[in-house]
Amino acid sequence: MFRRLGDRLDFTRRLGFRLGALLSVAILPLGLISLIQNFNMVKEAEQGVRIALLGRTASTAAGERALLQSALGSADALGPAVLESMDRPTVCSDLMRNFIERSATYVFAGFIPVDGISSCNSSGSDQPVDFRGAEGYETFMERPGTIVTSVAMGTVTRQPVVMVIQPLYRDRDMLGFVSLSLTSELLRSTHNIGLGRDGARIVTFNQWGEVLTFDADVQTSVRDILPRNVDLVSLIGQPETTFRARAGNGETRLFTVVPAVPGLVYAIGSWSPRSAGVGLFQISRLGAITIPLALWLVSLAVAYFAVFRMVLRHITVLRGQMRRFAIGNRSEPPPVLSDAPTEIADVSQTFHNMARILIRDEEAMEAAVAEKTVLLKEVHHRVKNNLQLIASIINMQSRMIDDPDARRVLRSVQDRVAALATIYRNLYQAEHLDAVEAGRLIRDIIRQMVSASTLPDNSLRIEMQIDSLILLPDQAVPLSLLATEAFTNALKYAGTLSRNESPWIRVTLTTDAEGQAILEIANSIGEDGGQEGATGLGSQLIEAFTTQLDGHAAMGVENGSFVLRLHFSIDHATAQAEQRAVVLTSAARPGARH
Repeated sequence: MFRRLGDRLDFTRRLGFRLGALLSVAILPLGLISLIQNFNMVKEAEQGVRIALLGRTASTAAGERALLQSALGSADALGPAVLESMDRPTVCSDLMRNFIERSATYVFAGFIPVDGISSCNSSGSDQPVDFRGAEGYETFMERPGTIVTSVAMGTVTRQPVVMVIQPLYRDRDMLGFVSLSLTSELLRSTHNIGLGRDGARIVTFNQWGEVLTFDADVQTSVRDILPRNVDLVSLIGQPETTFRARAGNGETRLFTVVPAVPGLVYAIGSWSPRSAGVGLFQISRLGAITIPLALWLVSLAVAYFAVFRMVLRHITVLRGQMRRFAIGNRSEPPPVLSDAPTEIADVSQTFHNMARILIRDEEAMEAAVAEKTVLLKEVHHRVKNNLQLIASIINMQSRMIDDPDARRVLRSVQDRVAALATIYRNLYQAEHLDAVEAGRLIRDIIRQMVSASTLPDNSLRIEMQIDSLILLPDQAVPLSLLATEAFTNALKYAGTLSRNESPWIRVTLTTDAEGQAILEIANSIGEDGGQEGATGLGSQLIEAFTTQLDGHAAMGVENGSFVLRLHFSIDHATAQAEQRAVVLTSAARPGARH
């Protein structure tokens, strides 16, 4: 997985990509500066719009603020008069009626004691009025204090009103509260008469988040113009602020919050994006991003094109020349780039000179190597001829001797000399003089010994299972001589088994995955079984050759046959003979282009 990922990211190592990345980093600060400046300008413009919207919201709520503050002052001023006439309900009621008649603002005024039975109010009734089930009374009893609250239907006026409640104390004892009622329509009429025409709305609410008045038509409810899933109480503790949120009708609107009567009444303006200019600022914000980005991309493209024309295309040509030279194109030195900049032209001239010198030196080295190879093969050929001559002389001498033991000794010497001659014949016939095909060498030696052996009959069966194995001469020579000695002993002691079965010899050469080679020579055992205790010259030579191979040899009887098994490590340097044709250059990678 990591290799596939590395192949996909291979383009990041190219010079063009890295130059582009560096140019991007170089140009990026200018783009960032422009981007920051544009954002600051847009931010300042948005801040100006927010301040203007806050001013419009405060201006729209100014009339309602004046009425509520006047009502609070009036309720506070009626308190002492109520205390003086509290014991005279008729006088107190006349006081409240006169106050309502002199003021066209209020529709009800009265004092409601804590028991909820009021005898001092402007209702005009001679009977006390029971306020114990009224919304305003219950609100005050739950949360005593100065209150501005909205009532859907007044107890006396029987219409929607906004009540201004001021508690009345004598010393530290709370006697009740003074209540003044204003119609919701009157408060709403104080708002800017043209506010709702361009999608702007205003809502007032008290310190508990209860809506007092709002601007909406028949098709629009107060929830449609307020922020969705936002508690109005959470907006009270903040200073004058603006925020963008989704309204109850799903439309994204801009909201502004200002205090109308600090601590008691607050106004929230609900502005449509069109009326607040939000869409224009979104376009401005998009332009603040796209314009610097476009300038950055154009600058990067121009810089990259200039670098490509002056550097990259010449480097590409020079790289192609180097790759073709690396994979063996030695017909002539690569031409010098003529229209390249001075630095790249100097590199091209240097490569041209280096290639010319390498071509000359390689031709000289190839001639020297060819001459050395011819001489070395000639040496191996002459050594092989001399060894064959010696083997022939020994053969001629053995024919002149009548003693069987002497002839047997000469025969073993002849086999050893012939084996050496076979080794040198394979050396000068090999394509590479520092590597020998050991499997073929052992196979040739065995065939030569079998053909030259004089057996009483031709019933001996030879089995060979020899894998291809390339060794250095330092390993191939002792391995071949060891195989010669072991096979000589097998020829000598291979006997006939019971039930008239033919004698046999089996030669096996295999390798395993751990770089180990195994040579195994087994032969059938005759009735005398005299091979197991042999301690002659052949055994000594086998032991010596095993030591040269740094291996381990074991001999013994297994399943009715005598087996010699040799384990030795293959020299890993022998693999270089198989790798001579590999081109060690990037041009040898799959998918490379030249």
